[in-house]
Amino acid sequence: MSVFTDLVVELGRLLEPVLAESATAAAIVLFTVLVRLALFPLGRAAFRAATPAAGCLPVLLQLPVFFLMYQSFSSGGELLGHRLFAAPLGARWTEALAEGGLFGAQGLVFLGLFAAIAGVAAWSAVRGRRAAAAASASAPVPGKGEGGRPELSAEQVAVMRKLGGVLPLLSFGTLVTAAVVPLAAGLYLLTTTAWSVGERAWLQYRKDGAARSSL
Repeated sequence: MSVFTDLVVELGRLLEPVLAESATAAAIVLFTVLVRLALFPLGRAAFRAATPAAGCLPVLLQLPVFFLMYQSFSSGGELLGHRLFAAPLGARWTEALAEGGLFGAQGLVFLGLFAAIAGVAAWSAVRGRRAAAAASASAPVPGKGEGGRPELSAEQVAVMRKLGGVLPLLSFGTLVTAAVVPLAAGLYLLTTTAWSVGERAWLQYRKDGAARSSL
């Protein structure tokens, strides 16, 4: 854990002349971006595979990082004294509510975090529904298979459409997690979720562009 702490502290020191007390919060965002950059090849491979199992691997590899983030801001240490605006990075939403209420100085920081996570989740849900609808619409049905591809039954296509309506809503589960973990962990969740949605949007854009150019 000391390696993680030292890295965040050093990144915070580099950003402190510009961001003052919020430098460590920005360091967490930067650290998350570096982690996601390292995992980008896996994310790209998962997108190309287009299977739930492949998509789970980048998520699983991030769990140790999230655990370290959680532990660093839950136990005693030099990181606990840092803040994002008025809220300590080790504080939870319940503590912010007890400190000044929903619209207190700390409460507003958490409300801003929740609003940002909700915005990313909504974006993810909209894109997920569109992708599922496009996939089910283009899926081969019995009697229309091409090039030896396996054909989908009408029941399988219906299941794909139902999952497309339900699975994107799971993105909002990040809100629940952010409400019970330290603020620093919530920042990590926001950054990595936004990266995931943006990464898939960019990869889809590249894929669609390649398909158009091949016509």
